[in-house]
Amino acid sequence: MELLTLSGALNPKGNFKAFDVDTICTLVEKFYPLDFNEQEKITLPYQLRHFVVDARQSPDFKNLSTIQNLCSCLVSTDKNKIYFLIDRLLRLVMTLPVSTATTERSFSAMKIIKTKLRNKMKGRFLADSMIVFIEREISASISSDCIIDDFASLDTRRVLF
Repeated sequence: MELLTLSGALNPKGNFKAFDVDTICTLVEKFYPLDFNEQEKITLPYQLRHFVVDARQSPDFKNLSTIQNLCSCLVSTDKNKIYFLIDRLLRLVMTLPVSTATTERSFSAMKIIKTKLRNKMKGRFLADSMIVFIEREISASISSDCIIDDFASLDTRRVLF
């Protein structure tokens, strides 16, 4: 929850009213320490202050309302090269919902696959079963004959297929 609260400091709405340098630096220190080296952590507050002045004066950054719009605007104006640390942070924050949803989906699939009757499943077999379950639309399009032919072509067997 704290991550989402701190991420709110990147909101460009209202001509960057919520854009708070100290809060953004706290966000980087607490939640993304491995994504920024020490020199970048020192440079980030200066880049943020310069960006706020630049963005408030630029007509390209007027009327932005979401972090996604801000990131897109940075790329379209090529300012992502100048404010590369801000661009990296915005991309990290935007991937949070995707990574959280993927993790939740994986745990839901694992609860379905690994039942009381199948609780002795080990790592690799469980991972393979989960991939087939999660990507069931793709696996449904593959015929059994194709799988058998691929398996038969791998090596000679004692029993013919």
